[in-house]
Amino acid sequence: MKKTTLHILTLCFVMFAAIAQAQDIHFSQFYQSPLNLNPAMTGVMNCNHRMVANYRNQWASILKNRAYNTYSASYDQKLPVGRYDYFGVGGTLWGDKAGTSEFATIQARLSGSYAKKMGGYRKKAHYLVFGADIGLSNRSIKSYNLQWPSQHDGNGGHDPNLAGEVIGDPSFLFADMSAGVLWFSVFSKESNFYFGGAFSHLNRANQSFEGANIPLYSKFTFHAGGEFMPAQKFGLSPGVVTFFQGPSWQVNVGNSFKFLLGNSRRYNQAFQFGLWARLANKLNDKKLMDAIIVSTRFDYEQFNIGFSYDINTSSLFTATNGNGAFEFSL
Repeated sequence: MKKTTLHILTLCFVMFAAIAQAQDIHFSQFYQSPLNLNPAMTGVMNCNHRMVANYRNQWASILKNRAYNTYSASYDQKLPVGRYDYFGVGGTLWGDKAGTSEFATIQARLSGSYAKKMGGYRKKAHYLVFGADIGLSNRSIKSYNLQWPSQHDGNGGHDPNLAGEVIGDPSFLFADMSAGVLWFSVFSKESNFYFGGAFSHLNRANQSFEGANIPLYSKFTFHAGGEFMPAQKFGLSPGVVTFFQGPSWQVNVGNSFKFLLGNSRRYNQAFQFGLWARLANKLNDKKLMDAIIVSTRFDYEQFNIGFSYDINTSSLFTATNGNGAFEFSL
């Protein structure tokens, strides 16, 4: 009975992987992966150059070494235009692998933006930013790792020597394009606010392994956040992001509490603790609460490192015992 239950759970996770991969990757620390969030975020920073790395591991408590693994690395920089405006240019490489079939996606993407100052002065300013990106992706699947009904040996077991299903093309390439807009306001060195939106998969590339016409769902992203200092050494960093893609939607909302360290007037060292919630619709499940996310981050000069953990609260709670995902960001 225990072995049968394990097989059923594994099959459910394989099916879930196929459904989930019709949607995009996501990071609980979305605020630590700006170029994946919105191409208009390219070059929007309080420095001239930025390098970002993210890693996410999900469902390891059930799938073990076949857990969902997502990684991303990006670089972007500012290029001044006149006295106040600037271009942003950058590049992103991300990859994702999931489940028994090792269903994988790899994408390389170039992004650019233009930031126009709309008002204010040197230390307090308001900007309107337009951005776009273009990328090339590869999707692949290893169907021979899966178990098919035709491989049932008649005694409740599986015989890998029996013929299974064959997928026409286990790998294909496709182009991808996105565009976005962003408004951000800087009130002081410690306080700012932003909101924006992005329209991803403008070209709706075909996603079929068999040559059928299955266009990728376009995705609409809306996000907002900021940083505020109600006390000399204490800050708040609220944030919210919503994704709409095909029949699916997701909302992440929460806040990080920032504690400035040391006695330096520049306050360039800080510790952050965050609490976030993720809500999402699901097939045949009216429960919207998906996860509670606990995050930490340490800032030192222009360097920061973050960690977060997803506590699963969905209908998969029984199978996962609440173990969802963990993430690192740098």
